[in-house]
Amino acid sequence: MRARLRLAACVLAAATVAACSNPLGRQYEYDEQTYLAVDGSATVVVNSSLPALVALRGASLDPKPDGSADRDAIRQMYQSAGCAVDKVGRFWYRRGRRFVQVQVSTNDVRTLSKCALLSWSAYSLGPDDEAPGGLRFQQTVSPPAGKDPGTVNWDGSELMAFKLHAPSKIRFQNVKKLDGTNGSTERGNILTWEQHLADRRAGRPVDIAVQLEPQSILYRTLWLFAGAIAAALVTIAAVVVMVARRGRRRLASTGPRPRP
Repeated sequence: MRARLRLAACVLAAATVAACSNPLGRQYEYDEQTYLAVDGSATVVVNSSLPALVALRGASLDPKPDGSADRDAIRQMYQSAGCAVDKVGRFWYRRGRRFVQVQVSTNDVRTLSKCALLSWSAYSLGPDDEAPGGLRFQQTVSPPAGKDPGTVNWDGSELMAFKLHAPSKIRFQNVKKLDGTNGSTERGNILTWEQHLADRRAGRPVDIAVQLEPQSILYRTLWLFAGAIAAALVTIAAVVVMVARRGRRRLASTGPRPRP
């Protein structure tokens, strides 16, 4: 439960920071954001248009903007398919398509493939043999087993992404940008693998490998805060002692005041 609460706090904090630092952000037709904890628990937030859910994940729902799909139906669909659904967000619209957010969670990231929403991926997390003391996370995504979403006003520019919010500093990652150059991390622990939607539908490979430090960034941050507070208290105490000593010396040098 404590691990879940810490992970939920990290999800909220990361979402808030991302929104503040880049309020518009990249507009994806489909994205999976994995919030990972060092104990192996994870929350995955999927944001997708309904046509992309049909085309990529084989969802049995009406993808039309004014179709019959509703949030309860989406929740039931994924719960019955082995997903621990935390939340199904409200629909929103972009470019004439309806979008939805689905959030699922697990105590063991390696079991996420049992959820139909995420079953195209194989996940692993364990000790890093190449860097003793570290952790290694890997996500390999297979081609989609989707359905025909019908006529959709896609123009070929649509993007999709897999994003990892790592619990500790990333030592190494193999992510490539859309132009094939090496990707980079954001704030030391956030990694994004992008593809064109058409490439993902065609089954272009995705194999994310990440080497992590074993200690949580949150844990280290708390210790830094604790150290800073302790240092501040020591400084205040030292100032109080110094002022008190000066006051006593002044009294001693001037002697007692004469009585009237």
